[in-house]
Amino acid sequence: MTKEITKEKTTVKNQESTSEDHFLILINDDEHSFDYVIETLIDVCDHSFEQASQCTMITHYKGKCDVKKGSLDFLRPLRHILVERELKAIIS
Repeated sequence: MTKEITKEKTTVKNQESTSEDHFLILINDDEHSFDYVIETLIDVCDHSFEQASQCTMITHYKGKCDVKKGSLDFLRPLRHILVERELKAIIS
C-alpha cells in the first residue's frame, strides 16, 4: 500500500514538472531602447526593475534570454502581448 501512494505522488509531481517546463524567451532585435524593453518586461512579465534590467542586458549581449517559466497556457498570452508591443519572443 505504501508503494502505491508513493507512486501516485511521483506521477503527479512529474506531470506538474512537465507542464511547467516551458520558457518565454526574449530575442534581441536591435530596434527598441533599453528603457522600452525594461518597462515592457516590468509591465508584461511582472519583473522588478532589477530583473528586467538584467534580462535586457543578457538579451542584448547574448541575443536571447529566458524571461519567464511556466506552462504553455500561462506563457502564450504573455508572448502575444510582447509581440503586440513589437518585441520578438518565442516559447521553448
